[in-house]
Amino acid sequence: MTTHELEIPGATLTYDVLGPLPTADGRPPLLMIGLPMDAGGFGALASYFPDRTVVTYDPRGLGRSVRTDGRVDNVPAVHAGDVHAVIEALDSGPVEIFASSGGAIVALALVTAHPDEVTTVVAHEPPLLAVLPDAAAAERAAAGYREAYAAKGFGAGMAAFIAMTSWQGEFTDDYFAAPAADPAAFGLPAEDDGARDDPLLSERSWPVVGYRADIAALAAAPTRIVIGYGEESTGTVTARTSTAIAGRLGLQPVLFPSHHGGFTGPESGYPGEPEAFAGILRGVLDRIS
Repeated sequence: MTTHELEIPGATLTYDVLGPLPTADGRPPLLMIGLPMDAGGFGALASYFPDRTVVTYDPRGLGRSVRTDGRVDNVPAVHAGDVHAVIEALDSGPVEIFASSGGAIVALALVTAHPDEVTTVVAHEPPLLAVLPDAAAAERAAAGYREAYAAKGFGAGMAAFIAMTSWQGEFTDDYFAAPAADPAAFGLPAEDDGARDDPLLSERSWPVVGYRADIAALAAAPTRIVIGYGEESTGTVTARTSTAIAGRLGLQPVLFPSHHGGFTGPESGYPGEPEAFAGILRGVLDRIS
């Protein structure tokens, strides 16, 4: 593995290249991107692609990548521009991308802006609330965990986030009438440490879940787009967003093993099934369904 720093307007990006460039097999480099997760979250998954050149990076303001633009918000178009800069720095032509969660939204924004740079993108559980039939209610539910975090700190915010992301089906009156989620029920701290800069729970990531995908641009792109979700996520908001965006694009979503972070190993604290996940991903990238 080699680690590189890339100076761009507003940030210094750090990215890792696992394998040779040019690639040994002649295939495009495989980028793995997330948000608000950094490169460390892809270690387990990358280990199951020893024959591929894998590239991971820390988004601006996360991990080793430093922001110098004076901002803290995570705007998908900005992050897509950063991934574009990394692709240009690799100087290896178009790439393949596996992207998770907010990273999947960034990948779709990249395809919208630079469709010729990505041959295949596998977008796993993009939280595109705007495509849901109950979009307004889903946005209200998302506002709920941000408000809990702003009022009471990490434990309350994360408990509300877990309650929101594990809810089955549309966000009905029953959801909003339920008592506030108890942090202790999830092993979370009840005390407030005063911090309000969590990249997931704060206002920083509102532009991610508020992103409106350009369906026409995605449909017109030469990029092969694959949408997927984890079998344990079935019925939850990110499985529903995945199914909805796939439907808008005329696609059938791919079912992956495990949960929202099903590609992660024990280092994540909530491990999935990375070997099985990698097997499905390899099949998808090889066009085997």
